[in-house]
Amino acid sequence: MNTPVASNASTAGEHPPPPVLSLSPSRAADFMSCPLLYRFRTIDRLPEPPSPDAARGTVVHTVLERLFELPAAERTPDVAIRLIRPAWDQLLAAEPEVAHLFGAEAAALETWLTSAEQLVERYFTLEDPQRFEPAERELYVETTLDSGLRLRGYVDRLDRAPATGEMRVVDYKTGKAPRAGFEQRAMFQMRFYALVLWRLHGTVPRLLQLIYLGSGEILRYEPDEADLRATERKLGALWDAINRATENKDWRPSPSRLCDWCAHQALCPEFGGTPPPVPESPVALESDTEAPSPRTSGADL
Repeated sequence: MNTPVASNASTAGEHPPPPVLSLSPSRAADFMSCPLLYRFRTIDRLPEPPSPDAARGTVVHTVLERLFELPAAERTPDVAIRLIRPAWDQLLAAEPEVAHLFGAEAAALETWLTSAEQLVERYFTLEDPQRFEPAERELYVETTLDSGLRLRGYVDRLDRAPATGEMRVVDYKTGKAPRAGFEQRAMFQMRFYALVLWRLHGTVPRLLQLIYLGSGEILRYEPDEADLRATERKLGALWDAINRATENKDWRPSPSRLCDWCAHQALCPEFGGTPPPVPESPVALESDTEAPSPRTSGADL
């Protein structure tokens, strides 16, 4: 039996405590791309410095969330752009270290803020936010599978059709759409969410939608039960692999183009580094902090 839970992080005021035996789309993607990266982030909990791309992603997501708090008639590009500076101030208050991203040069910060404005403006060429009301924003969802594995994460936006109640799952990306042939890989996160929502509500979401603000494109996919059952099997196999790696303390690097953005090259054998000893009591099976992916990786924003 699946144990469903759902809550809205934007109204609850705080995130739920991390559950046991849990897996998020972010950490699943980490392990699939590089088991050693998964270890560094989930077991060692190594800090990662902020980046301009990650900070921009956080600010843009905040603006798009707040946009739908306004009456429909006020959801205009000019209003959205005016929300950018307050969103930056909020991030600065929550994470003072991001102030060091631009040093003492005011021009560098203004250039960065302008790049955020361009992404927000592009959003309005892809959707008209005056024409619909989201059912949920920044929705925390979780469900426990028969295996005992708990799946959880944050959905940027959940829309429901007024007449039918059909669900559309929406995620914002501030990067560019994937090249031809890589679309299905990009949809893994969305299938993950669709599986959780299916288990929660008993209905397969009608549409999965990735909005790429960096390139002004929308990637859409219509899942079915067969897709989501296959996703569940894949996640079960992935969790088994994580368990084996944890038991054997075998965390191998998997070099790829993503290494260019990795904050842990100094500790990676592929770059001549030596990882720290594996903790005697790894926490990978106890908690999986969702902080705040996809906003933490400049390559995936």
